Amino acid sequence: MASIRLTRPTLEVIKVLLASTADDPAWGLKICEEADLGSGTVYPILERLVDAGWITRYEEKGEHPGRPKRYYYELTAVGQHAASQARQRKPRFFGLHAGAQGGTA
Repeated sequence: MASIRLTRPTLEVIKVLLASTADDPAWGLKICEEADLGSGTVYPILERLVDAGWITRYEEKGEHPGRPKRYYYELTAVGQHAASQARQRKPRFFGLHAGAQGGTA
């Protein structure tokens, strides 16, 4: 499993993935817009996260007239654990106070 550097862009992508739900899943362009990052930054991050086992990618089912099919991304159990550790190591980035979730500044 590959090691992931928790750069600001990577953390931004993780924040979007944490906020996504089964009813409102994250896909490439949505992640770009919500993280305020370009596709040349987001897609390589997504590929690294997939390769590391932090996220899974799956194709949109059904019709999607007038646009390309979407690929959705969601955190795996490994990714959820890694995101939790990131929150502890960088609580201010996630809008938490230094002592929140057992982390320190």
